[in-house]
Amino acid sequence: MLNNGEKLGAFIVPTGIGASIGGYAGDASCYAKKFARVSNLIVNPNVVNAGCFSGITDNMLYVEGYSIDEFFKGNINLIPSEHNKIGVVFDKAIPQDVLQVHINTINAVKCVYGIDIAGFEVTEEDVGVGFEIEDSGISTGYVENSETLLDASKKLLERGCDAIALVCLFEEPENDNPDYSRGIGTDPVGGVEAILSHYISKELNVPCAHSPAFKDYQISSDAVDARAASEYITPTFLPCILIGLNNAPKLSGYGGISIENLDYLVMPYDALGAIPVFEALKNNIPVLAVKENVTALNVVSEKISSSIIVMPDYDACLDYIINKLDVL
Repeated sequence: MLNNGEKLGAFIVPTGIGASIGGYAGDASCYAKKFARVSNLIVNPNVVNAGCFSGITDNMLYVEGYSIDEFFKGNINLIPSEHNKIGVVFDKAIPQDVLQVHINTINAVKCVYGIDIAGFEVTEEDVGVGFEIEDSGISTGYVENSETLLDASKKLLERGCDAIALVCLFEEPENDNPDYSRGIGTDPVGGVEAILSHYISKELNVPCAHSPAFKDYQISSDAVDARAASEYITPTFLPCILIGLNNAPKLSGYGGISIENLDYLVMPYDALGAIPVFEALKNNIPVLAVKENVTALNVVSEKISSSIIVMPDYDACLDYIINKLDVL
């Protein structure tokens, strides 16, 4: 628990693994919000990011995947923060008209939410992002020039920024997974988005999240699955990461919230081969695996540890936390 006596949980849905809940666009938000009503909650951006919407709540800690791993290893602590100064890095490859749409988005978010966005930097070279879905159903990709992202990010930190939002140009993803809009399969760009944010978080030890930019920013009128819908009604996905980074905790080697404060971890049942799971088990932190959330992976509790608590769905998991782990 936290120093003030409140409980702390972690609700994680890894990115790019085709999760039936949390594998689309903010579709895990309504589940995470239920847990956030009974405890403070660490979430990875994938749980709450939803294009022009965000499922973040005041007592959620928005932490990118690499930093979550480091937190679970005990290498970093989370320092609660409010009104971070955010810097935005734009890929040089983004066409001018698309860039202007994103600049308008920044100004709209500043005006409506009062978020402190200090400014932006355009990379000196094209970032060169590519993505694909492996035969296993996992989303992955590559970054040809990560150093140009790092250079631009450093410039923003020198200007006093506390958090970095990345926006790189992506090709249209429909050919990689034409069924995604119907709620089938894996988000094609999720895996490489994680690579991008992991890299900056690792190198600079700051809160970071990524939003893709596409040359075609026309809004589709096609009917799509509700879980993917928030991505089809906006020309830019930048608002959700700016809202998340606004109050994202700072990262530190001491003070604040440590792994010792964590009371439980919730994961999809077949995606348990992750650092947070292994480190939670080492630290005797209850790990709850939810069968309702099916992914493209097959790393189940039987392959990891008999100590993992298997739950049929998120509602049963929440009931267990309230009644058995005594979070209230």
